[in-house]
Amino acid sequence: MKACVFTLGCKMNEVESESLLRGLEELGYEVTEELGAADLYLLNTCAVTAEAEKKSRQAVARMRKYNPTAPVVVCGCAAQNDPRAFAEKEGVTLVTGAQRKDRVLALLRERGIFCESDEGFCELPAPRRTKTRAYLRIQDGCNRFCSYCLIPYLRGRSRSRSAESVLYEANSLGAKEIVLTGIDVTSYRDGETDLGGLIRKLKEVPARFRLGSLEAGIVTEELLSAMKEAGNVLPHFHLSLQSGSDSVLRAMNRRYTRKEYLEKCALIYAYFPEAAITTDIIAGFPTETEEDFLLSLSVIDEAKFAKVHAFPYSPRAGTAAAKLKDLPASVKKERMGRILARAQAAEARFIDRFLNTEQTVLFEDRGGYTDNYIRVTAEGGREGELCRVLLQERTNEGATGKIIARIE
Repeated sequence: MKACVFTLGCKMNEVESESLLRGLEELGYEVTEELGAADLYLLNTCAVTAEAEKKSRQAVARMRKYNPTAPVVVCGCAAQNDPRAFAEKEGVTLVTGAQRKDRVLALLRERGIFCESDEGFCELPAPRRTKTRAYLRIQDGCNRFCSYCLIPYLRGRSRSRSAESVLYEANSLGAKEIVLTGIDVTSYRDGETDLGGLIRKLKEVPARFRLGSLEAGIVTEELLSAMKEAGNVLPHFHLSLQSGSDSVLRAMNRRYTRKEYLEKCALIYAYFPEAAITTDIIAGFPTETEEDFLLSLSVIDEAKFAKVHAFPYSPRAGTAAAKLKDLPASVKKERMGRILARAQAAEARFIDRFLNTEQTVLFEDRGGYTDNYIRVTAEGGREGELCRVLLQERTNEGATGKIIARIE
């Protein structure tokens, strides 16, 4: 029997799908992530934008083209937001939500809608082992209620995994690099242990660590000192921004100002001069004027971002921002083009800083990444191998390099 787990959306969804794949293997299934012929389909959906929700619904039909008689199980944020839109589709035998994916495996033989909420952290099997990077869920849910975002309504309130459970899984993963992930990693707390405390507890784990997406407020002397002391946390900070305008940030219910955000960036560079700071920016939020937008453009240069993920604003029914008058699609498209051009120039400048320098690279199946997350290709790099690499030329995807020494 073959099971296909098909995933849309965020890194958290991908990690949870890896756990579901492992659970299905333990039930005796041959598993795949590639959409094709299978005896069972599990669809992990996304609702971060209207387009993502539409693609989630369309995926059911795509699955049924490969095997119209195979049962389809649907979970995730789009299913949590509108379960009946999936339950009514032909072939769908079970619809679950975003908050209790641990129940999917136990409910596979049942039919119906199951969108249970729970205040506790949802424990899932550890994701399947990899030779290089693994993702470790430490938190779920969100209390921030940004005015444009549905996720707190779908994933529920913030809840954290116990430090004991995190440590156990980190030691058992067998990966050389582990990414600590969650919906809002910044809010991690197990009793008196916050994110900095967790980093200190992970000091003895034989792996390198990266942090998932962070909010500006978590960047403090205490956190950066904990990272420096641990010695195994890499200098890559995905520090969510969304807008460079204070007035737009207020309308978004983001809890910092432009000045505060840039101060956090400066603090990071003080502790980690070679750090990569990456971010997200939304183009065309309803209250965004041309002047506001120009502030978002200029902050890309001021913050010295290594990479910018840009998205056009997408209204989500049920959020506060959805009540505002949306900007014309043409305006959002034009602003997206300008952001992407500015982001591309910023990324090129960041990579150029490190050309003709030696960097540590962890190789994957096709290339690898430096500690500060520059994508590198080098002849002779083998999957799962750490090497010292001389970066030579910038490419569309990162840089080429020459292996100087193999670390292990």
